[in-house]
Amino acid sequence: MKLSTLLVAASFSIAGFAAAPVDSGTHFAADALKPFVENGQLPGAVSVFYQNGKQEVACVGYADVAAKRPITIDDVYMQCSQTKGFCGVTAAILVEEGKLNLDDPVSKYLPEFRTLWIEKSNKDGVRTLVKAKNTLTVRMVLNHTGGFSFELPDFHAMGGWSRRMPLRSVAVMAAALPIRFEPGTRQSYSNVGIDIGAAVVEKISGKRWEAFLKERVLDPLGMKDSTFWPTEAQLAKQVQMYTCHKGRPATWTSCDASMQRPYSDDRVFSSAGAGLWTTVCDQLKFYKMLMNLGVGENGVRILKEETVKSILAVSTRPKGLGGYSLGLSAPESDNENAWFGHGGAWGTNCMVNWHKKQLKLWAVQLRGGPRPWDGAREKAANEFFKTTLDTSAEKAYTGRMK
Repeated sequence: MKLSTLLVAASFSIAGFAAAPVDSGTHFAADALKPFVENGQLPGAVSVFYQNGKQEVACVGYADVAAKRPITIDDVYMQCSQTKGFCGVTAAILVEEGKLNLDDPVSKYLPEFRTLWIEKSNKDGVRTLVKAKNTLTVRMVLNHTGGFSFELPDFHAMGGWSRRMPLRSVAVMAAALPIRFEPGTRQSYSNVGIDIGAAVVEKISGKRWEAFLKERVLDPLGMKDSTFWPTEAQLAKQVQMYTCHKGRPATWTSCDASMQRPYSDDRVFSSAGAGLWTTVCDQLKFYKMLMNLGVGENGVRILKEETVKSILAVSTRPKGLGGYSLGLSAPESDNENAWFGHGGAWGTNCMVNWHKKQLKLWAVQLRGGPRPWDGAREKAANEFFKTTLDTSAEKAYTGRMK
């Protein structure tokens, strides 16, 4: 590479560089969560609040209660549906490069989607199908308006989100099944749709989706611990899963049928809808990139500002169908108080506001309920940001299973 090119690249990167955050000196989250850790209802959690250069990090309780191993920002955990945002970013990269139009028919890349059938009724074991009139687009599969079910039939038998088949096979199976409604006319949360979007990315890039993700997002941002195949060393630092109970301590759970062991052998394939493991340290790098409109804290630009603003930070759905962009919960219309991000099945969540340079992250591995600390955590966030937060999007996709 020529010196002039290197200098241009360096200046482009440095221009978006954000200095390392300063410790806020506050302890709002730790103080709010302490009673729930002490009574055993909350085994362990990491909370991060960030606002315009100042950051509060609270690591409370344990990653492994039995071993008394304190939870840290470097412990790996299943982020589940937060994986969807990573798929959205890979699609946005291709849009930015002129290789993908969100309104392209999915069948342009995956011909099996050329003809789709809608299930109109299912009575006494007899299904009535009609041919779909609307064209299924890439936009639709990435914003949950494509008409697909939450998961494939017998998905637990396929390992759940520890997929036992490639993304392309998921797409082929999905295309052979009837959809729920005319594409683009309603919304229905679907891991299958996101996997189809990832299969489109594979077709355009000529690479496996997880390889494209690593090359264009994870490695440039320095997300060294984010993977679909956690190593034994990483699993030794896993945040263990617990089931919540009313009025008594949470209990350890080996695994959930939706994310089955084994986690890291050659039977596991990537799931763009819910399969990526990560750490708080890595998760912050990804969401701060979104908060900074495409630039990581290390100064590396992943996307242009306008790309983030136009197709990630604001809804890509038709009006009246709720806010959702490309794999991310987002407002229907942008404003200075608008947050976007995503949650995951085991309670994880991260939301950002690019206008005010604000971020709130929550990392746990919990099943069931109730979760009485949520109110205390929200109050702690309000104290940190000194404003009333709109948490509707956060609640919509945290703990979501379908």
